[in-house]
Amino acid sequence: MKNPSTQPVNIQFTEEMKGFVSFSDSNIDYKEGYEAGKKAKTAFMFHLTVIIPDVDFFINDPKETGELKGYIECKKLGGKITIDSGVFNCFVDTGAAIENQKRMFYRLFLKDKTGKPFTMSGHKIVKNEGTGPLEIWKDTTTLYTKLYEGTVKEGEDTSAKLVATGILEIYVKDFIKQMTTFRSNGKTLWERQDAIFKFGKLFLGNLWDVYAPHIKKSEPEIWNQRNIPLFTLAGVNPCSITTHSISTKDKLNISLTRFLKQDSDDVILLSHGLTTSTDMYIMPEHYNLVNYLHDNGFGDVWSLDWRGSLRHNYNLFPHRFNLDDVALYDLPLAIEKIRKEIGPKKRIHAIVHCIGSVTFFMSLYGKQISGISSIISNSVSLTPRVAAWSKIKLALAPFLIEYVLRFPNINPRSAYNPGPALGKGLAKVVNLFHRECSNPACHMLSMMWGTGFPACYEHSQLSSVTHDRVGDLFGATSMNYHRHIRKMVNRGVAVKYQTRNEHYAELPNNYLDDASDINVPTLFMTGDQNRVFNDANVVTYETLNKIKPGNKNELFIAKGYGHQDTLMGKNSAKDIFPKFVDFLNKHKG
Repeated sequence: MKNPSTQPVNIQFTEEMKGFVSFSDSNIDYKEGYEAGKKAKTAFMFHLTVIIPDVDFFINDPKETGELKGYIECKKLGGKITIDSGVFNCFVDTGAAIENQKRMFYRLFLKDKTGKPFTMSGHKIVKNEGTGPLEIWKDTTTLYTKLYEGTVKEGEDTSAKLVATGILEIYVKDFIKQMTTFRSNGKTLWERQDAIFKFGKLFLGNLWDVYAPHIKKSEPEIWNQRNIPLFTLAGVNPCSITTHSISTKDKLNISLTRFLKQDSDDVILLSHGLTTSTDMYIMPEHYNLVNYLHDNGFGDVWSLDWRGSLRHNYNLFPHRFNLDDVALYDLPLAIEKIRKEIGPKKRIHAIVHCIGSVTFFMSLYGKQISGISSIISNSVSLTPRVAAWSKIKLALAPFLIEYVLRFPNINPRSAYNPGPALGKGLAKVVNLFHRECSNPACHMLSMMWGTGFPACYEHSQLSSVTHDRVGDLFGATSMNYHRHIRKMVNRGVAVKYQTRNEHYAELPNNYLDDASDINVPTLFMTGDQNRVFNDANVVTYETLNKIKPGNKNELFIAKGYGHQDTLMGKNSAKDIFPKFVDFLNKHKG
């Protein structure tokens, strides 16, 4: 028990808040009062010293008040006015009816220059709404303010005459200054530090009580929440599904999944983009590409999970794979496996997307694969093009992610990780810049790929189920692929990453060098809202027309679509896939 003869230990600090109020006796909304006051230029501020006379009592009794001294400044009241007195309550519970909410109360008593008494009543609402770290700053630095005529005690506000309504805020520079003003009357350094520590613990502890339920929700619920099982095959209509595991010459395991509904002379190979997988073609929430192909005469569909697939866990670790590896090792092996299974006479057609398209063309134009009857390429192939902001990210991100932040990969699911996981802080920062939706995985994808809000697709083209599960449809990647993409973007064409490495000697330095020797009919397509690789496939189409006039290539620009949604959209089966089938039917042989 505390010795009553011992002098209470206090603490004090200064706080300065500024804003606008609207002078009106109408009971208007605080925000409305702020905006009207801002328009009328009726600024209002206070500079207060908050005094906690006895830290121990204040901590143990939530109703205990602190003292306020200082001044307010408002031209409407005559300028700078010293307050007569004031009281301060910190983190008062609002009752069981309002969960995860506390309030801080301020009440200032003052007189204007004529001696007329006024009372300023203000409160901060500390409430967990699950909108991220910016919420905590906003709640603890925003004071909802009313000014009353006369001396108005607590509980008398509703019967008092209202004078003004508005909002005051703590500016960042003033907050930084405030953090330097904490003082205590403790006799020893230990007593002073202990008092400040106790108040800080009270403050942070109350914030934890309010916001922790949302934070704790990821322990362990959020990280494992999903409506559709991960890597499910349930989206494919009844057919024979077999997995073919194959090992590359550089000792990596990749896989092919065969969806065989009926024997067909025209076999389809699908290749996904970097960090996606076969799953993008077999989504159960809508009419997917594999089912559409089966229903339209193409009963034998193979999907390649090359080394960039989220299904391969080695992508979670740092590596130095590049796109030449895919062109040299993965694709020739996959074509060889398919050819072995289907025989020499059947035709192979490829539908390839994003980096899966770039690497397919590298393998084809690098003369590592052959015997392809036609290709459908989405978004990018031989001439990568990106926006200016994407170029900046490509220039900086590999170094910052690997050598500064020391992350083993960059992952769209970082925000969902349980515990104080690596990358979680980065995800929270990214969330601050993406207010277009509430899905942190969507925000991370916009940071990882492209430029936009969002970058990878049009929100309107995705079903809500797909949007909720983008963290399961896109995976993590180490950064070396980005370095190779950066080199291609800087050159404007697909080029070899390591020109002096003997392992890649059989690949060309520039994959367009012998383009005139290749004559595979190709449907180049892109969305007109593509914010990942912009008009890259349009440029490739036009470039190949100049190199080899009279080829059988075609160009399809999907109106209202972006980069990924052309293949994963809720209406792709209506807007996109019929064009695929028309093109494939032309080249059945």
